[in-house]
Parts: sequence; C-alpha cells; structure tokens
Amino acid sequence: MLQVYASPGAFRPESAGHRFHPFHGVSPQHPTARPDGIADEALPDDEAAVVEWSEDDIVFLHWRLLQEVRHLADPATPLEEKLDTLRWVFTEREKDAAPFSFVSCLRVVGCSPLSPIAYCGLVDAEEVRDRIRNGLKAWLNATLERYPEWVRSAVAGNPEWVEARLARNPQWINEQLKQMSVQGDLFA
Repeated sequence: MLQVYASPGAFRPESAGHRFHPFHGVSPQHPTARPDGIADEALPDDEAAVVEWSEDDIVFLHWRLLQEVRHLADPATPLEEKLDTLRWVFTEREKDAAPFSFVSCLRVVGCSPLSPIAYCGLVDAEEVRDRIRNGLKAWLNATLERYPEWVRSAVAGNPEWVEARLARNPQWINEQLKQMSVQGDLFA
C-alpha cells in the first residue's frame, strides 16, 4: 500500500508550461487540490478558460485524489463521499487508462520523481482494490452506525435506490433526518 511521507504543506509547485482545462469537480473545502496561488474567486466561471498547471501540480493532484481512499476507514466520512470514492476506485476496467482514474493515479504517484511520496514503482491496482474490499464491510458498517435504523435498512435492502437519491441530492439523508426531528417518526 502507498505510504505518504510528505504533507500537503510541503508541496511547492513551480510554474511550468502545461495547459489544462480547470477541474470543475474540485471542492472548495480542498484548496490543496488547486495550483498554488489560485483562490476561489480567481477560478474562471467560463468552461473555455484555461488554467496553467505545472507537472508538479498534476502529480500532486493525482496524489491528492488518492488521499480520498483513506477517508473510507473514517466513520465520520459521509456516506455519499464514501460511495463516490468507491465508484472511482471500482470503475469499469476500460476506464482504468483514463486520466485521473484510480489506476492512473496509482501509476503516476508510484512512479513519478515529482511524487510527494518515496518512489515505490508500479503498484498493483488489483491488490490495492482487494485491500479496500477487505475493509469495506467494516468501514461502511461503522459509518452506518451513525444513522437511524431506517437508513441502515434502506442501504442494506436497496442500495441502488439510496445511491440514486444521494446522487441527485447528497444532503438527502440529512434532510430526511431533519424532517423527522421536526415532524417525529410517523411509523414509530
């Protein structure tokens, strides 16, 4: 498994010449996933706008994406976030060669001399996926313990339905819990 030896604060990207379209999926809660010096208000609203990314920035972004995997073991990580990470890790095999796929991130972070971790070479993605699979049941159960029984039952009985609801509205469970606290449980 990859071990992280550098902290995000140790990363100091330098300007160089790669040009990429901005990553619109970058969360404002994770400013470390943006090139240095780009504030929220400086991000273009125009999809045609181009942001300069150095090679260091690109390698660091691959590393930052892999950091999301560690949140799977944290019971406080929201269910939707865990499902999102799992979709990325266990995506269709034909997408493994795509830029910023889980497999591409493992390859870049493991092999790049610009990586914030010590060189470890090619990492077997299936071995990492197997390790994630082995811990997955315990990690999901720990997260689900934070929710009422009806949520646990819904996830166990119809996970696709819950996933579809969360895909449409990541706050769906929280909204349901709030509504139940105001109205009370009609079926209790």
